[in-house]
Amino acid sequence: MNQAIRVYENGGPSVMRLTPADPIATKPDHILIRHEAIGVNYIDTYHRSGLYPVPLPSGIGLEAAGVVEAVGSGVKAFKPGDRVAYGNGPLGAYATHNLVPAGRASLIPQDVSYDQAAAIMLKGMTARYLLKETYPVKPGETILYQAAAGGVGLLMCQWARDLGVTLIGTASTDEKCDLALSMGATHMINYTRENVVNRVREITDGRGVPIVYDGVGKATFEMSLDCLQPRGLLASFGNASGPVTGVDLGILTQKGSVYVTRPSLAHYVADDKDLATNAADVFDAVARGALSITINQRYRLHDAIKAHEDLETRKTTGASILIP
Repeated sequence: MNQAIRVYENGGPSVMRLTPADPIATKPDHILIRHEAIGVNYIDTYHRSGLYPVPLPSGIGLEAAGVVEAVGSGVKAFKPGDRVAYGNGPLGAYATHNLVPAGRASLIPQDVSYDQAAAIMLKGMTARYLLKETYPVKPGETILYQAAAGGVGLLMCQWARDLGVTLIGTASTDEKCDLALSMGATHMINYTRENVVNRVREITDGRGVPIVYDGVGKATFEMSLDCLQPRGLLASFGNASGPVTGVDLGILTQKGSVYVTRPSLAHYVADDKDLATNAADVFDAVARGALSITINQRYRLHDAIKAHEDLETRKTTGASILIP
């Protein structure tokens, strides 16, 4: 039986409901995917809470991997039985099936499992656009990543190492710091007992870093600015602690004529060709061993509420997935 998590009102995790779903008919340029694994990402909590408004009632989830069950009459790139994944929607991945535009899906390499594909598509494409497009890092540079033990963070640690970049990361426990170090971070700062700004300045001989990647948001915004070198860039790409609001732009001058951007993966892969390039780069990095995805939490689809509770209370490390 088809099932899907639906949201009928915005709020906490408990607003999600597992409901029976009607059979899905294909469209000419779409493929019907039977999910084998579903990615859980922080952006899902924003859609659920209403921070990123979507029309209600709505499905939820942007990332999954599975088997093509049917193809539309205009689809040439896929056939029934193909192993595929998608990581940038459409909404509705928290379900046994989803109807996806063919141009938004990618074939899964044979040596990549469904679990790995479902966990790495969105996070891997996020890491890729941040490191190679928002601020194209160069070998020998030193960068700062806030909350490095999370799903995107651990991929950033690995990819930075592969690119010859020194990554300074932050985390809330020594265990999380050790995990990030094992995945490629060069330096880790336990922000519960160390001053992040002072440590970054110490590591960089007082210069600061040219780029800070910050998915935490409100709680770390000013701290991240203080870690930048003059004319550096803060890429604030998430709101784990709440959105950044009420900013006086004069602070950017005070911090050294620094820059701030609020990027989103959706804008970097809006074109199907850009998405294909990004996804191919992610899977290439996996195939050559530069990236591996750490899946530390697995939940059944009917336990989506628990998955969100754990994610929002920072009980998770690495990636989380749902199993239909």
